[in-house]
Amino acid sequence: MKSDNKLPRIINLLAGLALLIGVSVEVLTGNHLTYSEWYLWLQLAVCVIFIFDFASALTRRHADGRYYILNILLLIISIPYLNILHWIGFVPMRSTAVIIAALPLVRSFVAMGVVVQWFIDSGVKRLFAAYLFTVVCFTYLAALIFYDYEVGINHHLHGFGNALWWAWMGVTTVGAAIFPVTAVGKVLAVLLPALGMMFFPIFTIYVTNLYDSRREKRGK
Repeated sequence: MKSDNKLPRIINLLAGLALLIGVSVEVLTGNHLTYSEWYLWLQLAVCVIFIFDFASALTRRHADGRYYILNILLLIISIPYLNILHWIGFVPMRSTAVIIAALPLVRSFVAMGVVVQWFIDSGVKRLFAAYLFTVVCFTYLAALIFYDYEVGINHHLHGFGNALWWAWMGVTTVGAAIFPVTAVGKVLAVLLPALGMMFFPIFTIYVTNLYDSRREKRGK
């Protein structure tokens, strides 16, 4: 990895972490009706960093069409749609705003995932780390959204700790004694076990292959 490629990725990582911390604070301390002014400015700053990274990425590397398509998709989810809507005087409902605000957060997870794979040499380990990182990030994001929608409505939900526990019980396909009452909560209740069923066979195969490879080395 060239040193000149490290700085942009570190900046993306810090921006992604800042947005993740910001949205966590906003969900846990906000009014669950509108987004705070400080969070909108934070999201705008992070989106500007991501858009600048998109522009610089196209000048740093010449690759095939898939590379450019991927970067264009990253650009699309990096646009600060929520800020633009506020600038034109249209404030969407919280249910819609949560989905719009989640787009830059997905871009943040991509940035953090790239840096996580930095520290891993093996291609197989990188793939496993990518899957693990995806599950952890999606589960945490699902817990935030579930809490944002269900708090004050779902009488079985007592704090964000319950929401986080519900999300992890869902992704492990065990289930929890907290049943969603909103449409978004019900959708998450379906997506989390689906993600878990896709991930855990990969985890089992990875552990099995790791055990077999170590046994072969000992045999030699």
